[in-house]
Amino acid sequence: MWRALAISLLCASPLEAQVFYTLKGHGGPIMDIAVSQTGQVATASFDNSVGLWQNTVPQWLEGHRAAVNTVQFVSDTVLASGGDDFKLYLWSLETRRGQEAAAHTAKITDIATTPQSDLIASSSWDSTIKLTVLGPDDPQELHGKTLSGHKSGVNAVAFSPGDQTLYSASVDGTIRKWRYTQAQVTSTVIIKHGFGVNELIVNDRDGWLAYGATDGGTRIVDLSTGKQIADFTLERRPILAMAYDPQGRTLAVGDGQGFIMLVDTEKMRITHDFQASQNGPIWALAFSRGGQNLHAGGIEDIVYSWPVDTITQHGPMAGTPRSFLKKPATMTNGERQFKRKCSICHALGQSSARKAGPSLFGLFGRKAGTMHDYAYSATLDGSDIIWSAQTIDALFDLGPDHYIPGTKMPMQRIAKQSDRDDLIDYLRAHTAHGKE
Repeated sequence: MWRALAISLLCASPLEAQVFYTLKGHGGPIMDIAVSQTGQVATASFDNSVGLWQNTVPQWLEGHRAAVNTVQFVSDTVLASGGDDFKLYLWSLETRRGQEAAAHTAKITDIATTPQSDLIASSSWDSTIKLTVLGPDDPQELHGKTLSGHKSGVNAVAFSPGDQTLYSASVDGTIRKWRYTQAQVTSTVIIKHGFGVNELIVNDRDGWLAYGATDGGTRIVDLSTGKQIADFTLERRPILAMAYDPQGRTLAVGDGQGFIMLVDTEKMRITHDFQASQNGPIWALAFSRGGQNLHAGGIEDIVYSWPVDTITQHGPMAGTPRSFLKKPATMTNGERQFKRKCSICHALGQSSARKAGPSLFGLFGRKAGTMHDYAYSATLDGSDIIWSAQTIDALFDLGPDHYIPGTKMPMQRIAKQSDRDDLIDYLRAHTAHGKE
């Protein structure tokens, strides 16, 4: 089933490049974007879903129980994804069904595959990397190895296509080089940056490695010696996304302030540096097949794709403000608390709208775990909690992890009583009729 006919025979062709378009349908921020050899696009989102796009129409791959952080085409018929639920899933693109292939003990941050599509590396904040062999019939963790060496969470992994070498970047500020065989695995630290390294690109053909770090460091180093070739560090931090187009030899870099930088790696110079989003970070970047278009995503629930040749000082993401990104000064304190603590995961209308959490419509007096269109954790299924001013206050006073141990809701508190009171007043006014 995993070695079936190419998915390009089964799906509509991808949207033609060199035109601007958007991909809409997710219910939360875009965490990652992948493009297959046939040009098909897949997206990972905070809404717990993977989107598989035929032109601009999504098909949803559902299985993760928390935010999906990373997605990667293993082949034209197999897609891999990893998320905050600690799970690595492999999906058949023929049947749209997935199964768990490996599990970490903390969230999965990145996935890499070998050119032969026979080995998958998954990195995690549990400080390890798992190697999963893709079996001939079904994906299993056959002869799987767990690579331990980093002192903190691993943010990124990348295979070197030329030999049995894997590179990894970590919160501990190092990049490691791993040599692996069936018999043994060895590793060495090749870069010590000092600050956490978030992103990694390996270019065997030209013999360099590019990385991006939390302090804004963006550097290209020699793959064999580790010596610096170029430094493109600007006054923005952190670096959160990288993508590479081998045909155009273009490196794209996205940061926490909404900027995208394009680097000509043949001449080692910056060709574009523009504000792609006025509100929030760039978490996901990918080039289309052939490199004509650049896809980008971040705190919005939309993927933007525009021709590289048309990119100017301000990208199209910058001109489309979203309701949950209003300026704080224009909002009441209750609305500010809602936007900051609730709006990315929860809608106010009658539908949960593909959000990571259930809709808050009709919240007061509703029994927890009973919104009809949301899959709750076992903790909230059958819960005795009734949502009221008192229970909402306790939720944010103690924090969800203490008030409802085992909930999927992220750990967060609102320390000031006045802020909790203002949020409760806002929710009372806006959840009764689904007002925005």
